[in-house]
Amino acid sequence: MAAFTPDSASDLDFRLVMNTFVTLFWRRNLLEECTAWLDKHGYQVTSLDAAACRSEGDLLTGIGAALDFPDFHGRSLDAFNDCFGDVAAYAAYGIDPEATGLVLVFTDFDVFAAAHPGSAQIILDIIADNARRAVLFGRRVICLVHSSDPQIEFAPVGAMPIMWNDAEQSNASRRAG
Repeated sequence: MAAFTPDSASDLDFRLVMNTFVTLFWRRNLLEECTAWLDKHGYQVTSLDAAACRSEGDLLTGIGAALDFPDFHGRSLDAFNDCFGDVAAYAAYGIDPEATGLVLVFTDFDVFAAAHPGSAQIILDIIADNARRAVLFGRRVICLVHSSDPQIEFAPVGAMPIMWNDAEQSNASRRAG
């Protein structure tokens, strides 16, 4: 399948969330094309290098800083759920109220997930749950997860599976060469 083409990209945001709020990417150029399209269409794109996070606390601190969580943010999974829920449902902070929506991008998430598999799964689950809640308030939240491991898999999140983007859906499309 081709990359994101002008004909198919007109509804890229909807294609990304049609089956899941968390979408995997292996090819960085596809991720960059996708985030460029989303940025061009008014989304606030917030990126974090997950490989640089040595602990769950590092990742939660990075997300909190990127989304301007309040100073009292406890940097625990429960606190992350509370604060991200405020961002997603109420746009209380961390997102420009004029933005089409929020796109949270994790690059090299496989590195973090290998070191902290439980935390990685829970963080993605929290994001998916709150993205679904955000829709009820007329807000859009999308999470894009880059992995250098083309075979990475996660359990379903937010009662929804994590799926590959449509350009890399088949295993054959994720083979180098």
